Amino acid sequence: MILIVDDNTKMRQTVKAMLMELDSAFCECDDGSDALDMYRTHRPDWVLMDVRMAAVDGITATHRIKQAFPDARIIMVSGHNDPILKKQAHEAGAIAYVLKDDLFQLLDIIGTIPGGQV
Repeated sequence: MILIVDDNTKMRQTVKAMLMELDSAFCECDDGSDALDMYRTHRPDWVLMDVRMAAVDGITATHRIKQAFPDARIIMVSGHNDPILKKQAHEAGAIAYVLKDDLFQLLDIIGTIPGGQV
């Protein structure tokens, strides 16, 4: 199962369509404020986390999930190619930072990380 946390409905739909070959089970929410509860409830194999969201940003949500579930595999998915955000994402516990204009990287990451095939 893959949890998609993104405030853009079309982006969530695009990511699901692209990753259907790797997994057919998805759960989603539109803000980082719901991410920890969704993770706790569904225990997904992967979390795809947007960086900028209204109530709770993806960096904060990633940190919260990793504190509660240290083995969580979280990939930041962002439209911002910002070295500071990348550093913050890494420090929060994200294993990768993928730009929204290069989503095909998700296929490589999820499909090739040891134990990563869902």
